[in-house]
Amino acid sequence: MDTLERWHAYVEGNDPQALDALIAEECVFHSPAVHTPQAGKAITIKYLTAALAVLKQPDFRYVGEWRADRSAVLEFQLSIDGIQIDGVDIITWGADGRIIAFKVMMRPLKALNTILPLMGARLGAA
Repeated sequence: MDTLERWHAYVEGNDPQALDALIAEECVFHSPAVHTPQAGKAITIKYLTAALAVLKQPDFRYVGEWRADRSAVLEFQLSIDGIQIDGVDIITWGADGRIIAFKVMMRPLKALNTILPLMGARLGAA
């Protein structure tokens, strides 16, 4: 499987071992809410695990995908408490297929304000 197939399999199955195998030690996570990059595999896994727990709503779906050699943009949509959320995951991987950068962008502001306390609770519990 290529990197994106492995990512989609993780999102579907929520297997922590699959995520661990997919993320490189030097990975950097860029949050839509935190202004500083979060560097390292452990913190990236923490954010991605929390994000999947919050965002994997019954109507979550990827609606677009744009690929380059070692990167991709995945557009997603979902709703939480009646608020429509649109976002993108920008994923970059190394020659070995492991993710080295993961950036999330989200709109509208009301969506981000809805997600922030939910993510905070998940991250605080982890």
